[in-house]
Amino acid sequence: MVLRWCATNATAAGLVLASALTFTGLALSPVRAEEPQWQHASALNGTPKYASDVSHFDYVNPDAPKGGTVRLASRGGFDSFNILAQKGSLAPGLALIYENLMEPSLDEEDISAQYGALADGVRFPDDYSWVEYRLNPDAKWHDGEPVTAEDVIWSFEKAIELDPQRKFYFQNVTDTEIVDDRTVRFTFDTAGNRELPKIMGQLFILPKHWWEGTDDKGEKRDISRATLEPPLGSGPYKIKSFSPNRNVVYEHVDDYWGSDLPIRVGTNNFDEIRYISFLDDSVQFEAFKGDQYDYHVERSSSQWAKRYDFPAIRDGRVVKEIFPDNSSGVMQGFFLNLRRDKFQNPDVRQALNYAYDFETTNEIVSAGLLKRIGSYFAGTELASSGLPEGKELEILEEVRDQVPPEVFTEEFKNPVGGSQQNVRANLREAVKLLRKAGYELKDRKMIDPATGEQLTIEFLYRDKASERTLLPYSKNLESIGIKPVLRLVDTSQYINRVRSRDFDATVLAIGQSLSPGNEQREYWGSEAADNPSSANYAGIKNPAIDHLIDKVIFAEDRDSLVAATHALDRVLLWNHYVVPQFYSDETRTARWNRFAHPQNMPEFSTGFPTIWWYDRELADKTGAAK
Repeated sequence: MVLRWCATNATAAGLVLASALTFTGLALSPVRAEEPQWQHASALNGTPKYASDVSHFDYVNPDAPKGGTVRLASRGGFDSFNILAQKGSLAPGLALIYENLMEPSLDEEDISAQYGALADGVRFPDDYSWVEYRLNPDAKWHDGEPVTAEDVIWSFEKAIELDPQRKFYFQNVTDTEIVDDRTVRFTFDTAGNRELPKIMGQLFILPKHWWEGTDDKGEKRDISRATLEPPLGSGPYKIKSFSPNRNVVYEHVDDYWGSDLPIRVGTNNFDEIRYISFLDDSVQFEAFKGDQYDYHVERSSSQWAKRYDFPAIRDGRVVKEIFPDNSSGVMQGFFLNLRRDKFQNPDVRQALNYAYDFETTNEIVSAGLLKRIGSYFAGTELASSGLPEGKELEILEEVRDQVPPEVFTEEFKNPVGGSQQNVRANLREAVKLLRKAGYELKDRKMIDPATGEQLTIEFLYRDKASERTLLPYSKNLESIGIKPVLRLVDTSQYINRVRSRDFDATVLAIGQSLSPGNEQREYWGSEAADNPSSANYAGIKNPAIDHLIDKVIFAEDRDSLVAATHALDRVLLWNHYVVPQFYSDETRTARWNRFAHPQNMPEFSTGFPTIWWYDRELADKTGAAK
């Protein structure tokens, strides 16, 4: 999967430590037969949209005005600017000061397409067994020092040394080589994995000379530890000022080396980008209404329907705008921890889905604005439907004896509630499934006869707003004899408990790329199940799923990729690992009316604030920011 990186959200997983670091001068390098040609961009499926001679991408305004400030909100405080430290809370917005080797555009169906950022060229052989990146000769750090191949290799080694997620994600790298000052090579332990050359382009590059130097107190820096010393970067912004746990201000770098790159023209138009930290959703929204920050993405359908009637909306100073969300799929739901014996039986897991009344909850809580998730890739062409056929059926035949028979005979569909009649029928079916799993209903309690204990499920959550969904679900569970325990904890405790797998059930969301690949191993693969740093929260260990993940990773073309993903999706669904919840295929936004965006917006992102700009005429009408 080619990730649209943001330092404030979840990172990709990691790599296996390179077995050797070889310093080889270019003139002394052995001649390699049939050398692949250097390319300005690469894509998994076909040809990148933009040629090497374009001046800018189609969706930007190349003449966008420069200047002004935009204020953004972030959740939680921060006490570190070190993106590799495993302790401490990372400040929002750090992606602004760093760069990857390559970056995607925002308007290509093949979102795996990548274009040069720090690198101006990439090449790899037909079997994808290695990749080389060539650095742009103009790339430099904010102190004027050039970005070197040594920086790339050092960044790679530190990433896999310090971050278990990155180590897992880049685990196929077996060797690294500095070919010359501008060129690096990564060699892989397998051939045919088309995605491996691409994911190496996602590597954040850090300045070795700065991190191995000393601070203004003469103390040696330690990249393994959290720090509030503003770090050196190579990106379009640098840290101007900050107050720990409260705010951080980034200012545009006047002599930014990459301003004229095709991926940068028409972007990064603000002089300052400020992040303000909030600890509570309600307080944050009131701050938005009070003009304390400029741009709000509303993730609550209930709030979108009920809370956007205030003076600034009515007089036009705040603008609501909905953008289609075509960039990704998602599985959001009640993730069940299979490490608990009570969830080992798929009949128990399926019964919990029958007890969830999405339709009523959606109508009452979310004004009917949400859609039920029926796929691990909901909202994309990768979602399975109907019965398997063609390539997908051929793939599934390889694991026929390892998957539920319904995979071949029934289309997966969630139970439908919404009426008393439907809900009662669903709850009766849930009881049947629990009895099939060996439970007995006695005195209105679902009892495990082997232990005499009532089936109890603790739901772990950190946001009180989750109770709008949890409370009606709990009521249904109680009606069939299950004892729900709602456990509200603070953010740090929640993170620690999820990481240590100390939960029965919790609401989680796994975002999916339109080009799935190696990250599927981290989400659902057996090897990741026992890794506390992985995203295999459910603890899935299933050889059939491992096989299907490999089919996704080693797909040779788009048709094969879609078929393999459909097969994977179908098997995940019929194992009932998750009680699917809901999603929206829209991005609902509200903003103080001081900003403008291009007419030709990209299909796969709102692009805020990267391709937007400060509109002084609108700002004069709206009033100065407080």
